[in-house]
Amino acid sequence: MKVLIADDDALSRKILQDALLEWGYDMVVAQNGKEAWAILERADRPNMAVLDWMMPGMDGVEICSRLRALNLANYVYVILLTAKNKREDIIKGLESGADDYVIKPFNYEELKLRLKIGRRIIELEQNILRLASTDYLTGLLNRRAFLERMTRELNRCQRERSHLGIIIMDIDHFKQVNDKYGHQVGDLVLQELSTALVKCCRVYDFSGRYGGEEFILCLPGADKWSTCQIAERMRSSIECRKVFLPGQKSFVSVTASFGVASMLPGQPKSSDELIKQADDALYQAKNEGRNRVVMCTQN
Repeated sequence: MKVLIADDDALSRKILQDALLEWGYDMVVAQNGKEAWAILERADRPNMAVLDWMMPGMDGVEICSRLRALNLANYVYVILLTAKNKREDIIKGLESGADDYVIKPFNYEELKLRLKIGRRIIELEQNILRLASTDYLTGLLNRRAFLERMTRELNRCQRERSHLGIIIMDIDHFKQVNDKYGHQVGDLVLQELSTALVKCCRVYDFSGRYGGEEFILCLPGADKWSTCQIAERMRSSIECRKVFLPGQKSFVSVTASFGVASMLPGQPKSSDELIKQADDALYQAKNEGRNRVVMCTQN
């Protein structure tokens, strides 16, 4: 886990760096309050910060106040280092948004344990966020998390005037699998197919479970032909895949239908519009006999 160290005293910084390095933390270092704030404003900010209270430019208390005002989605755990040990000073530091404080000169074991507490809190938050955004069965993004990420990606592609592709996939006759083999086998099919989809994606694509047996994928930077090619790879991979039944030598095979839509550079679309176009193309693929890829022809 990465930790920001901010202290204007070179010796104090060196002592902190040596200690945190020994305890296995990655570090980013600031020599004053303004440098520390610039680091915390970045999107790749560390999850933890050890801030000296008294620093030129901006002190640790002001940094805490500004940080909490940002209302960040991912929490930053802050420990204040201070020579102030009066009750009113401690209260002021905690009221500013600091999570903990350590009196200088600090005790190594005390700081080590307080960092461990912060690390546990951050890891717990990360696990909660992961569970809240993940489909429990497939491990893909759930519908809400996918749509949130798609909106961010759509806005970025519009700013940068780049392509973006959307694929919606539906398993053909999935109800028959559940009716014939039971929902446990149906769950295995969903898990196997979600794995197949991810393997066909590029590293910067992302996918989600859109509902029941429907999956949705976002392909930043992909034009409509590239998106169709990736969808075809997925279709072929699923068609050839065998899902073996638990404790048996027999297997289940399924096919899937795909609808594809895309956004051209300089021609912005909303997420609802793109999804509607991909969904209409999927409906057409179903009507034309299933197990095929259909591309939306609308611009």
